[in-house]
Amino acid sequence: MAIKEHPSRPRILVAGCGSLGGEIARRLCANAEVFGLRRNISRVPEGVHPVAADLMQPQQLQERVPADLDAIVYCLTPSQYDDKGYADAYVHGLQNLLAALSGRAPRRLVFISSTSVYPQDDDSWVTEDSPCNPSRATGQRILEGEQLARQSGIPSTVIRYSGIYGPSRRRFLSEVLEGRMNPSQPAPYSNRIHEDDAAGAVVYLLEQALSGAGIEDTYIVSDCEPVRLDEVVAWVRTQISCAEPVADARTGGRAGSKRCSNQRLLASGFQFRYPDYRAGYGEMIARERANNQRP
Repeated sequence: MAIKEHPSRPRILVAGCGSLGGEIARRLCANAEVFGLRRNISRVPEGVHPVAADLMQPQQLQERVPADLDAIVYCLTPSQYDDKGYADAYVHGLQNLLAALSGRAPRRLVFISSTSVYPQDDDSWVTEDSPCNPSRATGQRILEGEQLARQSGIPSTVIRYSGIYGPSRRRFLSEVLEGRMNPSQPAPYSNRIHEDDAAGAVVYLLEQALSGAGIEDTYIVSDCEPVRLDEVVAWVRTQISCAEPVADARTGGRAGSKRCSNQRLLASGFQFRYPDYRAGYGEMIARERANNQRP
């Protein structure tokens, strides 16, 4: 859907213009004037206005954040995977950015979150309305960031991603190919989203919001088939030659065992390019085969 409400192109800031944020920013350029904020701007996509700034430097943000923004996509990855890293990425950075805004108030804030805010470990289905009381400090910090976004005074939408995979995120596939993944049977349920659909969902929902269509305040962005981890590994092994499992191979996932429902996202009209793991990993495996056959 094209953005129609204002005759001028809406001004959108993507704060955290890394791998995922950069792809979101690149796609938004079709219908908007887009600014990409990151410390090192050398990898900001072509067509996106680079904003060289550190979210931990309030004065820098005051000087460099564009005024009169119509929307913000807050898409941070922790610089270190501990409590401080998560607090800086999901809480302090957002606090600093909100304090630096000037001009008219944005019409939408999209906060990129994670399904790790759900602690369920009993194979149950979770929806956007399921209880969120994560036991890990990292999940607690992400939830704190969600609450900050909701209390910002800006209409906010929280995007809770399950595990993102794709051509630039090959860790799981590489582990299976190299025999470093050998889950127990039955393994916990796992949930995933292809990076193409991860970016596409944010762009779709934000364009809906800026065109005047109503969107919800929370979406789970996960594909259509939660599946036990051992089933995914077994399927990959039928598609391509894999090494035998090594002695210290990983035996499970890290995110409990739950099934993430994407019914709200589907009801919005979003269409998946990769609705299940076979579609996504199948394409990646086909490329792997092609690479292996090259002289």
